[in-house]
Amino acid sequence: CFTADGILCNYSVTKKSIWVCFHCSSLSVGTKTGYRLFSVTAVDKLDCIHEGVECPDVYIVERLFSSSLVVVVSLSMPRRMNVYHFKKGTEICNYSYSNNILSVRLNRQRLVVCLEESIYIHNIKDMKLLKTLLNTPTNPSGLCALSINHGNSFLAYPGSATMGEITVYDANNLSTVTLIQAHDSPLAALTFNASGTKLASASEKGTVIRVFSIPEGQKLFEFRRGMKRYVSISSLSFSADAQFLCASSNTETVHIFKLEQHSPSQEEESPTWSAYVGKMFTAASTYLPTQVSDMMNQDRAFATVRLNMFGLKNICALATIQKLPRLLVASSDGFLYIYNVDPQDGGECVLVQKHRCQVDQKEEENPENVPPQPPSQTYAATVALPTTAPSSTTLMGYSEDGGAQKGEVIPEHEFAEGPVCLDDENEFPPVGNQNN
Repeated sequence: CFTADGILCNYSVTKKSIWVCFHCSSLSVGTKTGYRLFSVTAVDKLDCIHEGVECPDVYIVERLFSSSLVVVVSLSMPRRMNVYHFKKGTEICNYSYSNNILSVRLNRQRLVVCLEESIYIHNIKDMKLLKTLLNTPTNPSGLCALSINHGNSFLAYPGSATMGEITVYDANNLSTVTLIQAHDSPLAALTFNASGTKLASASEKGTVIRVFSIPEGQKLFEFRRGMKRYVSISSLSFSADAQFLCASSNTETVHIFKLEQHSPSQEEESPTWSAYVGKMFTAASTYLPTQVSDMMNQDRAFATVRLNMFGLKNICALATIQKLPRLLVASSDGFLYIYNVDPQDGGECVLVQKHRCQVDQKEEENPENVPPQPPSQTYAATVALPTTAPSSTTLMGYSEDGGAQKGEVIPEHEFAEGPVCLDDENEFPPVGNQNN
């Protein structure tokens, strides 16, 4: 699983042994033996900061920013979500659901669990189930996005199984915000920018990527990834300042788009031949069919990356590492690629480093080398069936710095009111033990 500057973009690889998730300062990898957390603060170094062996065959691992809270789902128990404090080596709680868990999203206010036809919204402070969205359109890939800005906690998920409709839901106030008719074909990818004010989407065709304002749902940008073939978009990710958007697919090309409005005053101040031709095309497009004129008004990629692989699932993210803009690409074969990005001129990005982040093949093929699994300390086995009402049981305190002990209610001051500090290990919203 991978998030760059807090923008989460991920996928599960249930038929293989790797799950990848990025953070601007960390990378999480799930394998047959468990999961690993890496530090990504330097280009030439990838440090493993933790290896979890609580359960094998991990296909979802989500870390809450740079905290010690990790959510894990295993193929051996695909209906159960385990929440761990990896620094203390303890299980905080677990929840079981009526069907397989397809994706998990979390910020400092909410934890969202997506099944094929339902979504569960928990309060991350005490893991209480706040809302169950039943009978959502069939969503076999578990596609959804949660804003990392805990001030709004917008949740986006498919509003239709046959068309590209997006439902935007307020996970804080537990109400629907808006419906966006984004594409003609079903959705394939969704992501918010860091502030939760923009939402990018792509359909199963993968030719057009659109960006909408949130909560209004107005289209702001439209980018054309390609025209020759339909592709499967595997990830979308904004840069921290929302000036760039990257998209990866099952092809060998990663595209980076620049989100900039072309003002008429700028064109008049610096008249060029390309600007003149652009005006001519714009004028001509008013006399052409809608589909043709839309295509002429779509922006192309600002920068690209040619991967040395084809057909492998991969995810991408834009991050600032060692004060320079980078594009990070993680592939399902267990490699992390780091590219330099030119924020002024764009063009072809340059590969600067390649890291292997998967467990060594010998370790995976030799079960004897895997440490024995500790006995499960189950503090909770709450079955979140559609007919089950959420319990109002108060959770006991559990904090990063030990400020709240078992039996105490979690102090309010432990929850940050200001902006999210992604690299601060001490900013950690505690979760207590669950007994329902």
